[in-house]
Amino acid sequence: MSKTAVKLLLTHGAGASCHSDFMQQLCSALFAEQIEVSLFHFGYMQTRLDGGSRRPPPKATLLQPELMSALQQFAREGQPCFIAGKSMGGRIASMLAADPEAATMLAGCFVYGYPFHAPGKSVWRTAHFNQLTVPLVIVQGERDPFGKRNEVAAKHWPGVILHWLNSGDHDFKPLKSSGQSQASLIIEAASITRRYIDAILDETQP
Repeated sequence: MSKTAVKLLLTHGAGASCHSDFMQQLCSALFAEQIEVSLFHFGYMQTRLDGGSRRPPPKATLLQPELMSALQQFAREGQPCFIAGKSMGGRIASMLAADPEAATMLAGCFVYGYPFHAPGKSVWRTAHFNQLTVPLVIVQGERDPFGKRNEVAAKHWPGVILHWLNSGDHDFKPLKSSGQSQASLIIEAASITRRYIDAILDETQP
């Protein structure tokens, strides 16, 4: 049975562009799941790729309008549209998932390695989770220093679905003792994405 072709707008993390090995492996795995991926670079990263200076990303509130503009160009009326991001990019995508205007264009949001907090810090970046207007699926490595399983498991946010990758870190690299590889966990992340996309489409179709 063929899968429904869907569109996914995918953006990068704070320090590595969409050309990174992780992002390219993820794109290939998503493509294998019949998910049409469009990559987006925030302005600061595009400047770096064009030969400009290496600067840290602007604040999240300044990046959100950039991704919103990209979403408006990406979305097509009458077609299911999903948004996703790695780490910081996923955080910005999740902010759009909590934006009523963006929700009119979105069916769901996916994050690969959510930065729940900075490593070793106690300030959580989840306040907007209570305003989500579309499903948010987070695929997280169990050992991710930005939010380990034993830290996040006790928390609950309506509309947030967490899928844990066995032994994975922030880039889905597992311990050797797990018997898995980064590539296998990236493929698992893509499979989970497809599974929840299908579930979301089943719920929204008449």
